[in-house]
Amino acid sequence: MTLIKSISGIRGTIGGSQGEGLSPADIVKFTAGYGAWIKKAYSINKGKIVVGRDARISGEMVYQLVSGTLISLGFDVINIGMATTPTTEIAVTEEKADGGIIITASHNPKQWNALKLLNKKGEFLNDAEGKDVLKIAEEGRIQFSDVDEIGKIIQKSNYDDIHISQIISLPTVNLNAIKKANFSIAIDCVNSVGGIVIPKLLKALGVEKIVELYCEPNGIFPHNPEPLPEHLRDISETVKQNHCHAGFVVDPDVDRLAIINEDGSMFGEEYTLVSIADYILKNKKGNTVSNLSSTRALHDVTVKYGGIYEATAVGEVNVVTKMKEINAVIGGEGNGGVIYPDLHYGRDALVGIALFLSHLALSGKKCSELRKSYPEYVISKNKIELKPEMNVDDILSKVQQKYKDEKITTIDGVKIDFAEGWVHLRKSNTEPIIRIYAESRTKEQAEEFAQKIIQDINMFK
Repeated sequence: MTLIKSISGIRGTIGGSQGEGLSPADIVKFTAGYGAWIKKAYSINKGKIVVGRDARISGEMVYQLVSGTLISLGFDVINIGMATTPTTEIAVTEEKADGGIIITASHNPKQWNALKLLNKKGEFLNDAEGKDVLKIAEEGRIQFSDVDEIGKIIQKSNYDDIHISQIISLPTVNLNAIKKANFSIAIDCVNSVGGIVIPKLLKALGVEKIVELYCEPNGIFPHNPEPLPEHLRDISETVKQNHCHAGFVVDPDVDRLAIINEDGSMFGEEYTLVSIADYILKNKKGNTVSNLSSTRALHDVTVKYGGIYEATAVGEVNVVTKMKEINAVIGGEGNGGVIYPDLHYGRDALVGIALFLSHLALSGKKCSELRKSYPEYVISKNKIELKPEMNVDDILSKVQQKYKDEKITTIDGVKIDFAEGWVHLRKSNTEPIIRIYAESRTKEQAEEFAQKIIQDINMFK
């Protein structure tokens, strides 16, 4: 069993002993720590916390524990039910709440669940805040409310509609162009909350022909829920068989977007953000941000429009912080996470769909033709399972020393920039693994870079 405490929240497998998985005792412990942190950070004794969840089998059980703990601390819980991560983020600000908890393990398999923690801006806690929550939870000296001061649960079921309304009101979302294009779109929502909201969104955008795949929100994932090419054969065939203009795939909490071309080929998860940034930058000059593991293509597109590109450590909160610093007009992560600040500062596959369809409609191109219009890079994504005896910091230090004559970045693991590409290796925040990403102009070169580093790691561990 696994329990991971990080900047990305509290994540673990359901079941097992306390401290070894995401047990009921751990859920209560860390929820209480978060609630106590909210009181301390905002100098309040009572308040409101928004709670939303994806469709995981364990979701209702975790929700009951989270909500019970929060009301025992004196908070009113705004329960928005099954909702996407970006919808929950929007609900925090709409409700003028003091924070939010999203019950989702994002792309992890069904045995996982997690508590993603938000501040009163509907944004993820930063590293220092997250560490403070963990410290409070571990110390355990938390004061619960007297019986007359406990909170209550308030049900709200309209936040999908509010989210969609805000999206279609954006000036950059061109409803007329989308309707005129008469798109036929296939979707794979991996039997989670996307199956509820994405058909609603597409209809609101004027898409009449929707082919739904795995849209029953029962938490039984029909394939690995991470939207990577090797998991997307069914949607690829569906797009081709139904002569769709494009296919959209999301992860269980709908903050990542992968696109399928009309011929069933992959648009490329890395190019979700690149294409949408291209569209935004055509309409509004500005800067962009992504993380160190994202494609160079975003840099290339940004420079073409006269903007500045910046890279950050992996993690949504890091990207958001840098976006605010340089007043970026678009940003995100190369895993298909689009952050559009004109709506909110959070990865949002729903606004990504709306912006991409606007771009596709106005371009007059096929999806595959649009993809070919961007600089061609290939990323090889690899991972090594962590063993208890492995000293990750020591391994990274040795790799850094070996390649000291190259351009090295160490704000998040080690990134080595070669003339022909780059390699980034870092310890994952969400799984017990080391991720090794490599990019170059060809698949063969990227894989050669990655395998060279994997060999180094195996030698050093």
